[in-house]
Amino acid sequence: MDANQILDHCLARKGVVETFPFNPETLVLKVGGKMFLLMPLETQPLTISVKTDPEWSAELREQHPQVTGAYHMNKTHWNSVLCEGLKPDLILKLIDHSYDLVVASLPKKIRGEL
Repeated sequence: MDANQILDHCLARKGVVETFPFNPETLVLKVGGKMFLLMPLETQPLTISVKTDPEWSAELREQHPQVTGAYHMNKTHWNSVLCEGLKPDLILKLIDHSYDLVVASLPKKIRGEL
């Protein structure tokens, strides 16, 4: 998968906004004002950071060397995912899971507006 495919997939979800709060190279996708995906656009091979349930994080890290604790993030909840060598279905599943976790944490009023 490439950055454009990931971006297109994310933007197809309700309420997703593109931001660059840290620097001009790191795309941060948010829903309801909260981050659910970070993607450094200048880094090759492509890597993303996504929020993941802690139990699934441990399982993913055991099964896939491409999945590690995300740099500068809470490593219990955030994973860095090297997209090279992973099946696109798994990458999309991780993105959707991150989006769903963040949406579930939003106040009911904001969730209703999505």
